[in-house]
Amino acid sequence: MIRRRIFQAMFASAVALCAFSGQASAEALDDILAAKVIRIAVPTDYPPFGSIGADMQPQGLDIDMARLIGKELGVRTELVAVSSANRIPYLQSKKVDLVISTLGKNPDREKVIDFSGAYAPFFMGVFGVKSATVTKPEELSGKTVGATRGALEEQELSKIAPADVTIKRYEDNNATVAAYISGQVDIFASGNAVAAVIAERNAARAPDLKFIIKNSPCFIGLNKDEPKLLAKVNEIIAKARASGESEKMSQTWLKAPLPPGF
Repeated sequence: MIRRRIFQAMFASAVALCAFSGQASAEALDDILAAKVIRIAVPTDYPPFGSIGADMQPQGLDIDMARLIGKELGVRTELVAVSSANRIPYLQSKKVDLVISTLGKNPDREKVIDFSGAYAPFFMGVFGVKSATVTKPEELSGKTVGATRGALEEQELSKIAPADVTIKRYEDNNATVAAYISGQVDIFASGNAVAAVIAERNAARAPDLKFIIKNSPCFIGLNKDEPKLLAKVNEIIAKARASGESEKMSQTWLKAPLPPGF
């Protein structure tokens, strides 16, 4: 009888502990609202998504999204600068509540953290002057296309380009950008972030997206088993799309509209 009572007490305690743990992990949003602050990891070395402006303050698309989330929650947004290497460890160690840092989704990451819906476009594509009539790989036939040697977009372009395309390879992104701005090439393959930088530097040759080579949009990362926070973040992203706020961010920082179907 004594053993049975001890077992029943231990079992009840274990059930209560599991219930408490599940409740605690599922109510990160409540903790944020109670503290009146949300800590968000952001980049400060990857324009136009995140950089330090002339006023020495963080700026960029990721920064604007982080601040929008804080505003929608009615709490103060505390920005925490991170690198690509430490952004997920910062989240897992509870140094931040969210990661908004051009974070792509893949199976390995999905094992350790959860992801919101996509909040910003991030892709590799073929860009060029507006007068270049190219909408698909086949229409590159006979043309010269600039690309950074060894970059992923150069490798992907090589797979899909017609045999008579001339791929002019440059040693780094800066050389590819310079070649396009100077008119050495009128079409180039790169990421949309690089195209945005070119548009910022030289509006007269602002790159026009011809077609996407590979799509890898940005997602917000958060710890697993935080359903209330995940639902709220997704609600804010959906509201930003519906209101045109996401389009405004894209036009401001990426110098381009959101891609069709985003």
